[in-house]
Amino acid sequence: MSSNITLTQVFNKLQDRFNPENAKGLNKTFQFSLKDANSFYLSIENSNLEAIWGEHSDPNITLIMDEATFIGVIQGEIDGMSAFMKGQLRAEGDVMLATKLGKLFRH
Repeated sequence: MSSNITLTQVFNKLQDRFNPENAKGLNKTFQFSLKDANSFYLSIENSNLEAIWGEHSDPNITLIMDEATFIGVIQGEIDGMSAFMKGQLRAEGDVMLATKLGKLFRH
């Protein structure tokens, strides 16, 4: 586990790692509610990504997990589906959107 990587470092690299090709036609908001850290959301519209600290008023999906799980998933060290099955990750809203998340970012 890359415990030396912080949430802020990962957040700041989301834009660089975003793959707009895989976001075509996807106009959605992903809320990340991290149990032990600041929450943020990703708004994707017209193949553009906006990453914003805080809570969105009406996200399409809310993903609830701890900071270490989020960093592991985004770094490709933890499989999102197995984290979900183990109860490390919970999703509310359009849960099928969670399956698209991995394709939106390069590891």
